[in-house]
Amino acid sequence: MTVSLRGTHEVKENYQLFRLTGLLDAFSEPTFRKVVGKYIEDGPKHIVLDLSKIDFVDSSGLGALVQLVKKAQSVEGSLQIVSNARVTQTVKLVRLEQFLSLQPSVETALEKIAQT
Repeated sequence: MTVSLRGTHEVKENYQLFRLTGLLDAFSEPTFRKVVGKYIEDGPKHIVLDLSKIDFVDSSGLGALVQLVKKAQSVEGSLQIVSNARVTQTVKLVRLEQFLSLQPSVETALEKIAQT
């Protein structure tokens, strides 16, 4: 995606999985939002963002996550975020942990998708 944010993308039958590493910050956010937003439009509509290897999320990154959740919901999909302690702490500071649907593992995120 960018120098500060790297990742892989897998498309499965009813979901897409992004595994990301690096920084989700003001520098990487525009490309991240555009790329993931395009994949949401193209489908499948359920997205798992594995941020367990992310080193840092700033307010720009949080804003992008909120926008992507809303975009997924607008097309009857969902966005599950696999978190780590650093990401969870940042999200909890702004009280978005429920809205952003933080999950402890990819497996848990996939179980949530299966329940929809």
